[in-house]
Amino acid sequence: MVTALGFQAPAALALATPRTRVRDAGIYALQMWAYYAHYDMPDDDPARLLARTRVDYPVRIDRWLGGGELPTVRLQRALGTPGTVRPHDLALAWVHWIWFLFPHGTLVYILWRHPERFPRSAGLTAATFDLGLVAYWAVPTAPPWYAGETGRMPSVRRIMVEAGERFWKGLWRPLYDGLEGNPFAAMPSLHFGSSVMAARVLSQVGRGPAAIGWTYALTLGFGLVYLGEHYVIDLVGGFALAEVVRQAAPHARPAVLAAARRIQKLEPGTT
Repeated sequence: MVTALGFQAPAALALATPRTRVRDAGIYALQMWAYYAHYDMPDDDPARLLARTRVDYPVRIDRWLGGGELPTVRLQRALGTPGTVRPHDLALAWVHWIWFLFPHGTLVYILWRHPERFPRSAGLTAATFDLGLVAYWAVPTAPPWYAGETGRMPSVRRIMVEAGERFWKGLWRPLYDGLEGNPFAAMPSLHFGSSVMAARVLSQVGRGPAAIGWTYALTLGFGLVYLGEHYVIDLVGGFALAEVVRQAAPHARPAVLAAARRIQKLEPGTT
């Protein structure tokens, strides 16, 4: 029922109001509302979700990628100090927190400066989120910090939480509880995949925006592994997801445009 109601909301807004930039933004916002409802839904039954969660396969793959040692363990040993939140820990935590704004902020910029590119850019971003969602439902996967807590790999610090408790103090727990969502949605990393897609979108409008996009995406990728939030293989999965969406877009375009034309015939003010 949530699926039937949630994903028709963007089309309903298109049918209810004439097209404006505000309506375009609203359609994207409703799509993301539907995405988040489905992202968090498996956690409505935590015991059932935990019973399905995979913990070991990313540990094995990352150990192989790291030449016998997990990259997160290697990075935290080289750059971290147990019990201390260092300046770069806090900086990378902020890079992580900014992600909640970056993909969507990219689309705000596109809508403001390059509105003719907004429909395609928003479609690519939404498709990246939605296809990642399918993987989260099909194969729930635990992040490194959980595997470390349960003894399935060497213990690692969850530096993002340590930095949050230090910086936000009493506000941290309400903020964290309000934004956490499904804890077993690690593969693919949509943090990284959506940031790569944002970088791709920005690359279409200029070198300056492209440099900002790719600098952010690569810094975030490094931070996600160092902070204990994602494995390297999660980043590989996120990058592959973004590239699959980008490469598939031309093939999906005729069907998408046909559906859009049917909706546009029913829009207010259309003759």
